[in-house]
Amino acid sequence: MQITINRLRQEVLDILTGNILPYWIKKMPDHYNGGFYGQIDGKDTLIPQSEKGAILNARILWTFSSAYRLLKDPIYLKTATRAKDEIINHFYDKKYGGVFWSLDAKGTPLNTKKQIYAISFAIYGLSEYYRATGDIDALKYAIHLFHDIETHSFDKVHNGYFEAFTCEWKEISDMRLSKKDENECKSMNTHLHILEAYTNLYRVWKDNYLKQQLQNLINLFIDKILDKNTNHLQLFFNDNWQSRCNIISYGHEIETSWLIHKAAFVMDDRQLISKIEPYIIKIADAATEGFFPEGGMIYELRQSNSLINADRYWWVQAETIIGYLNLYQHFNDKKSLARALQCWDFIRNNLIDYKNGEWYWSIYANGTINTVDDKAGFWKCPYHNSRMCMEIIERFPS
Repeated sequence: MQITINRLRQEVLDILTGNILPYWIKKMPDHYNGGFYGQIDGKDTLIPQSEKGAILNARILWTFSSAYRLLKDPIYLKTATRAKDEIINHFYDKKYGGVFWSLDAKGTPLNTKKQIYAISFAIYGLSEYYRATGDIDALKYAIHLFHDIETHSFDKVHNGYFEAFTCEWKEISDMRLSKKDENECKSMNTHLHILEAYTNLYRVWKDNYLKQQLQNLINLFIDKILDKNTNHLQLFFNDNWQSRCNIISYGHEIETSWLIHKAAFVMDDRQLISKIEPYIIKIADAATEGFFPEGGMIYELRQSNSLINADRYWWVQAETIIGYLNLYQHFNDKKSLARALQCWDFIRNNLIDYKNGEWYWSIYANGTINTVDDKAGFWKCPYHNSRMCMEIIERFPS
């Protein structure tokens, strides 16, 4: 079995260093206006006038900080530093705190709303930059953003975190993260990425209140977000945690299974680990309803009308591999290892653009390549697939 893991490790290392990271280093830095371009379309055409998203920049920051920490190549540090400077100098709101949702192509604030999801990714990236370099400014800004979330977004009455605010932290009518989401005040997705950010911040800043809120987030997933009748995750809620949606998102479920597990390990809380591990297995098993051995993990199921989106998104496949490898690593689940390897074969044979670099957005349900959606952009970032590679490299050292 170790031979199989070693082969996987070498293959993802090759893809990370030869396919994914070089794409972003060569094609995305904006040498005219600073930072990074906002979009390369599905046919690999640069769209230089596109707006620049906070999520894209924060994910570039995390990816290249983590790559530098792990692989020590100075070119990764250069790209990470470029992203850090862009976040601090242009996205960070020096008057009200938080980060702007987007900038225009020239680097001027465009959409100034405060989306907690985006702020979480800024924490994730800045804390990883500090972890990789010891840069104290990056840590200070990450801590500032943590306090912004806790001050403005944490619901002291019903628990959890509200989705979005105006630039001045006032109520906002449209709280949606994207047009396809429900306009509700709390979501599974935002809570997952606050948890992810707080986990990484706790690695480098052992603050007691941060630990308390991180533990609270894990419990929210078990007590509020998880439907214990089906072991699927509910996606959208009102302020009092009443579910407002009946969509099953398989990629988010498999991603959640390993992220909450990692959070408990980072806190070194043995009691919490014992409490959540049965649920981790159940959540991953529920997600497996969307897994096909020869075709990866499908996107989602709308239960109200049984409408299936069977496209294979790049990020869902990446998270599927980590989720299954987590089950293998911690529970010696060899069936999960087999599924991870099957999913990797699907990625290798279908999703990777070996000619131009990076991965396609998705493979349609009919098996054709999606060249309509971005290769790089507001939502298409190097984070999911790079993280998959780096998780494998770190979890299974040679």
